[in-house]
Amino acid sequence: MASLSAASVEPLPAETEQKKPLRPCCACPETKKPRDACIIEKGEENCTELIEAHKECMRALGFKV
Repeated sequence: MASLSAASVEPLPAETEQKKPLRPCCACPETKKPRDACIIEKGEENCTELIEAHKECMRALGFKV
């Protein structure tokens, strides 16, 4: 029985791997979605606040925007 409990304590292979780096397309969905919707509906020139908010979020995650 000791081998069963020891096996259940070992981490899964996926847990031991390092996290994949965050890709720009997947970063900041909370600012990206409203920004994209605004640009489609109102045009880029009318969405500067949302665009800047998304840029700030991206910079906070280490992206150079």
